[in-house]
Amino acid sequence: MSKITKEMGIMDIVTGYPETLEVFAKYGMGCIGCAAARFENLEAGAKVHGIDVDAMVDEMNQILEKNN
Repeated sequence: MSKITKEMGIMDIVTGYPETLEVFAKYGMGCIGCAAARFENLEAGAKVHGIDVDAMVDEMNQILEKNN
């Protein structure tokens, strides 16, 4: 199973793992409509929003584990 990392692009995560959208929503990152999401990685996006990226990555990977 592949894992999500903070170095991955936001849109790569959203398109490859749509089940993670709930985590983006929980942390207030409406990344789907954001132009920056096309070129930013998760770490950069989380930093701009003042979010603990490691906590986000952990939650996303927990969702992936549950679904596999």
